[in-house]
Order: sequence, then C-alpha cells, then structure tokens
Amino acid sequence: MRGLDGKVAVVTGGANGIGQASATRLAEEGVRVVVVDVDGEAAERVAAGLPTESVGTKGDVASEADTEAYVELALSRFGRIDLHHLNAGVPGSFARLPDLSVADFEAVMSVNLRGMFLGLRAAFRQYEAQAQRAGDGDAGASGAICVTASIASLRGSADLLPYQTSKHGVVGLTRGAAMYGGPLGVRVNAVAPGIVPTGLFAAAATTRGGMNDMAARASTSPLRRAGRPAEIAGVVAFLLSDDASYMTGEIVSADGGASIVSTVRPSGGAGAWDAAALDQSFYET
Repeated sequence: MRGLDGKVAVVTGGANGIGQASATRLAEEGVRVVVVDVDGEAAERVAAGLPTESVGTKGDVASEADTEAYVELALSRFGRIDLHHLNAGVPGSFARLPDLSVADFEAVMSVNLRGMFLGLRAAFRQYEAQAQRAGDGDAGASGAICVTASIASLRGSADLLPYQTSKHGVVGLTRGAAMYGGPLGVRVNAVAPGIVPTGLFAAAATTRGGMNDMAARASTSPLRRAGRPAEIAGVVAFLLSDDASYMTGEIVSADGGASIVSTVRPSGGAGAWDAAALDQSFYET
C-alpha cells in the first residue's frame, strides 16, 4: 500500500490477536513497529519476529507514564512516529446491568476509553512537535491514526454493557480527533471488527456471548463465518496508508456484514428464535 514503507508505527495491544496481526501486516509493508502490550515479554517476542527493525515494550495504555514511555522509546530508536494503531482493549464483565459494580464499569473505561484518549493525545502531541521541527508546510509532519472500535460501537445489546459503552465512546473520540486533526493533515479513522476469535475473550471461554459460541453467532452474519485477525489488519493497513488519504473520521466495519442485518426481515432471522427463552436468560435472577 502506498506511503507505508519506511514509516514508524506504534501498535498498542500488539502482543496477540488483532494487534499482533496489525503489527505483522504493517511490518510486511515496510513499517518499523513499536509493539506495546501489558505483557512485555510477548510484545518483545512479536517485535523480534517482524521482518523490519522493530521493538517491543511493556505498557499499560491507561497509564500516562507508560504512554509517555512508549513514545520516548519510539523516538529513541527511530527518531519519529508516523502512524498509530491504538488497539488495546479489555472485554470486561458479562454481568447483568443490576449486578454490575462501579469497579467493573470503571475498569473497562480505564483501558478502553481513557487509554484511547491518552494514546490520541500522545499522538497529537508528537505530531505537533514533529511539525514544529520540520517547519510549516512540510508534508512529512502529518500522520495517520487508526483506532480499534467494534460492532459494539454501532449496535446495542443487553449484555457486555461496560464494553459496549466504552466502544461507543471510542467513536466519539475518533470523530472529535478527526475534526481536530483534519486542518493539521492528521487523519483519524477506526476499524469496527465483528466476531473475530482472539485471546481477548479467552477468559470467558465458557461464557455465553464469550469465546465458546463465537462460531455459532458469526454464522448468522451475511458471510456466515467469523473473521480472522489478518482480515482486520488489512483494513488497518489501508486506513493508515496513503491509499486512504481522503478518509478521516470514518468507522469502517469489518464484520462479515453483521452490522447491516435487519432482524425484522425474514432474511435477517425475524421470528427464528424463541423470544421468551431469550428474555428468560437475561432477566430472570
């Protein structure tokens, strides 16, 4: 893809799943990658296996200090940052709304929303510093950011409420940052994956709506299957590349068509489930 070769990118949550696939795809396009993850050893392993000069580091995206540290690492190794894939996130609690604790809710907001804000702020601070060094009018001072949203950013559900709320917030951050960045030459877009089995939901391997029934849930999408991390990484690479140079503020769905389904039409499964049984599973204590 145009404009990626030789660039420097930060990928958060890069030690596995979509983040690892993104780091790999970007490196295949010639990008030097700073892989950031709370599992520092895994981040280092991923970076060591990439085909470009890359580095892995431990970092909690909800921490201001850790965010500043990964930026400093990137600058010390490569001198600049051109691209960001702000991907790190946690699923949070599957508890019913009345049973959710404040701690459950805030734990997800801390990583998924506060962490995204800190990453965006750090990116814009660095782009501003690079622009000042380069001088006004230098196209090299611009940049591109992709954040990981979700099908949960665009639709509602009665379960996984903290995650859903945080991902709605990510859309607001994306659009606000895109408005701010546009006049500066900085593009901000989001990819919104549907069902992509990764380690994100591994802790909920036996939970309904978690890992164990992903294939079954994905089978009702128009493509009738779950996605693969590499398929999401391809969208990320496109959004960060010059091939998407006239796109900003977009939330690009990569979900097998799940988000377009009208559930009140026969082709969308209207009436094909037992609503009483469905309600019983969510509302009976």
